[in-house]
Amino acid sequence: MPGVDILASAMTGANATFLADLYARWVQAPDSVDPSFAELFAALNDDARAVLEDATGASWAPRPRGGFAPEPEAPAPTKGAKGDKPAAAPAAAVSADPAANRQQVVDSLRALMLIRAYRVRGHLEADLDPLGLQKKKPHPELDPKTYGFSDADLDRPIFIDKVLGRETATLREILAILKASYCGTIGVEFMHIQDPEQKAFIQQRIEGAPWKNAFKADDKRTILEQLTAAEGFEAYCAKKFVGTKRFGLEGGESTIPAVQAVIAEGAKNGVTEIAIGMAHRGRLSTLVNVVKKPFTQVFAEFKGAGHAEDVQGSGDVKYHLGTSTDVEIDGRQVHLSLQPNPSHLEAVDPVVAGKVRARQDMAGDTKTRQSVMGILLHGDAAFAGQGVVYETMAMSQLIGYRTGGTIHVVTNNQIGFTTTPAHAYSGLYCTDIAKSVQAPILHVNGDDPEAVVFAARLVTEFRLKFASDVVLDIVCYRRHGHNESDEPAFTQPLMYARIKETPTTRTKYAGKLAAEGSVPEAEAKAIQDAFFAKMDEAFQASQTFKPNKADWLEGHWSGLKAPGNDQPETDTDTAVETDVLREVGAALSRVPEGFGANPKILRQLEAKKQAIETGEGIDWATGEALAFGTLLVDGHRVRLSGEDVQRGTFSQRHAYLIDQATQAEYVPLNNIREGQARLEAFNSLLSEFGVLGFDYGYSLADPQTLVLWEGQFGDFANGAQVIIDQFIASAETKWLRMSGLVMLLPHGYEGQGPEHSSARLERYLQLCAERNMRVANITTPANYFHALRRQMKANYRKPLILMTPKSLLRHKLAVSPLAEFGPGSRFQTVLDEVDTIEAPEKVRRVVLCTGKVYYDLLQERRDKGVKDVAIIRVEQLYPFPAVTLPKILAPYKNAEVVWCQEEPENMGAWNYIDRRIEGVLKQVGGKATRPDYVGRPAAASPATGLAKVHAQQQEALVRQALGLG
Repeated sequence: MPGVDILASAMTGANATFLADLYARWVQAPDSVDPSFAELFAALNDDARAVLEDATGASWAPRPRGGFAPEPEAPAPTKGAKGDKPAAAPAAAVSADPAANRQQVVDSLRALMLIRAYRVRGHLEADLDPLGLQKKKPHPELDPKTYGFSDADLDRPIFIDKVLGRETATLREILAILKASYCGTIGVEFMHIQDPEQKAFIQQRIEGAPWKNAFKADDKRTILEQLTAAEGFEAYCAKKFVGTKRFGLEGGESTIPAVQAVIAEGAKNGVTEIAIGMAHRGRLSTLVNVVKKPFTQVFAEFKGAGHAEDVQGSGDVKYHLGTSTDVEIDGRQVHLSLQPNPSHLEAVDPVVAGKVRARQDMAGDTKTRQSVMGILLHGDAAFAGQGVVYETMAMSQLIGYRTGGTIHVVTNNQIGFTTTPAHAYSGLYCTDIAKSVQAPILHVNGDDPEAVVFAARLVTEFRLKFASDVVLDIVCYRRHGHNESDEPAFTQPLMYARIKETPTTRTKYAGKLAAEGSVPEAEAKAIQDAFFAKMDEAFQASQTFKPNKADWLEGHWSGLKAPGNDQPETDTDTAVETDVLREVGAALSRVPEGFGANPKILRQLEAKKQAIETGEGIDWATGEALAFGTLLVDGHRVRLSGEDVQRGTFSQRHAYLIDQATQAEYVPLNNIREGQARLEAFNSLLSEFGVLGFDYGYSLADPQTLVLWEGQFGDFANGAQVIIDQFIASAETKWLRMSGLVMLLPHGYEGQGPEHSSARLERYLQLCAERNMRVANITTPANYFHALRRQMKANYRKPLILMTPKSLLRHKLAVSPLAEFGPGSRFQTVLDEVDTIEAPEKVRRVVLCTGKVYYDLLQERRDKGVKDVAIIRVEQLYPFPAVTLPKILAPYKNAEVVWCQEEPENMGAWNYIDRRIEGVLKQVGGKATRPDYVGRPAAASPATGLAKVHAQQQEALVRQALGLG
């Protein structure tokens, strides 16, 4: 029987009980039932039999010869679509005529199969395209004839046991309900969801098409006002600022009432803060109509007001900017923020998610995550095409990244720049990727504003109830080209011919409301006239508008300062009292009684204990732990995120100890003292772009938490370059947004090949200017300790990019005494010579270097007994230590100077630091006037993959740097 395999969720109630009883008797003794039913059951495939079993809750075990036998447990009760408990089969359900009984059962089976088909496939015939250009093909599974019905069956009552809220219904009535529910201006995809409660939730709110009668006259007037504002703003800008790019929302104006409906529904249910992320199309309308940026200010910015001389930073084009405000909705205060975003359309997605997570954590909302909510607005082409959309969704239910669900709103223009859906994505819809996380997807015709608002409320209700992502796909169009000066008819003549003759969404809706008497035509015109009068007033006011001070150091950022370019290199007190260091150290090595830690870990903990007690030999991981622990004691939370960070890629950190018998976790740093802040370390999914964006967003929201992202190897950050370029390096100057994010990037040449050697130091140095971030390649645990503490103890925030070690994690020379963490200690931008060598004036050569190569140079110099070569480490590369380095170099007036690095000449720090060292040498006035380069020759690949070649290269550059031939 066609389609029997789609019965599973439809078989409920009296029919199911009756059928199951007959079926149970048939599998035991086929001759015990009427021949007509025996014939029916014999024709069923395995899936159809499963339908009967699922319908009653019984479990049927396969028999050796293909039969089925019931297991001992009783059938579980089932519910219908409306949650009704099934009643016992009425006596009338079974007549004395076996043929009539069989017909009733067959009719019910067919009807239930048809109903489920509409729930699964109805969206394929939904009326979603406002332009009417989509060619909808009838789907056979939605045709009653597929199930054996004919036209003669249209008006015969069929028992469906309240599946559509009806005990019985004719086929004609069933089809009317199904088409209205699933094939109208809302098409819903939800049957891919595995959670029955979530499926039932959507089903109950869609069936019967309740949106057709969901709005009173006042509601409709509000929607009309919102559409008027959305359309009117774009029209006003088009008139006043001819030829100016603004990436307007024309054709997709229903997005504005949709977002406003999401915010209102959220506020009604206790949401106090909403973070919004979106690309540029419609951003200006969202800024003024949703986030309530003053029209006067926007118009002034169109005219050029608000440049760097008025506030700070270099600024950005207006369709990349963000803002924030507090609004009152039905007596409830809600904070709204729109995150600034570059033209990398979806890069903001994880940033917003991270910001939401941080705000929830700050509010203590770590269980339900209902107080703060994220809304992401997407374009259709970007949603389907940008991989970070999937990365963000893939994080949505992970313990370290969940936010209680994000509401995704797709303004579906049915076209990219000039690219049609046939060229833009391989699936049926641009939203297909959302099925990977079982998010329900509501497609809605953008020219039915009431359906749009209904769907927006529904997705919000779903998110708040189930703490899951959900997608609203508003199918609309783009009235102009990619921007207002583009000519779209070059490539889409048919679409734009149709658009030209299509009235606007507001025009259509106003006509509908006038026709039904909800909002008379005169009233609709008055609404429009009042809006344009408001625009004229704002435009006049913009002539004399002057921007106020920047708002970036308010709210959670109060007390921090705007960083200047004249700050000293060591402006922060990062030292810690010795007794506090010892207290943290004791907690590091303390394991609860009965906790079954790994014996190897216990040996490591004992070594830490000895180092703290003796005050000598503190290694890199212990120095890091001391930084974390002392910050926790000071009240700063610490969030560490990345692939395998709890243990550490090189098995060095062990921030979380695992009981070897129970898998229970113990975090030593969370057990230092009462009242301390908490460390959270999260092993991330195998993502760099998404996770780095998430943690960057977290750092934007909470300046008092030390937020660190660690690459498994340093070059893994290559996959997150958009976040580095567009946010971390430039956001402060573009958007006046500071971040204290730390990037830990394992770096160093140990013969592990090109992908496990270089963290691409050169890329970060190329991005450095205007003191936008710190870049360091540190060689001692103590200096690492101070660098981390400086992130929280400075009165401003800067991203910190650290080239972290690999072999130095256990190198016997890469250790620090406890005194270098305690009173009087601080971060050192440059480390002077530490060995006893010739007097400075007798030194023939100074080797300047950074990072791990120092220890290779040091060991070789000691092995060869060289006394006339000094080695100086540049620990912080940017900001360049222009004050400290000259002081340290000054005594070596008779020495030549070389810069030694492991990386090839076209990589590493050389091209960045060459001229800066030259400037220092001219300032010092000694023998050397510029540095010589020592290192690997320029190369296309960061490193050789051959261990023998690596060793030869390393030995050669070390000997050359020391002048040993």
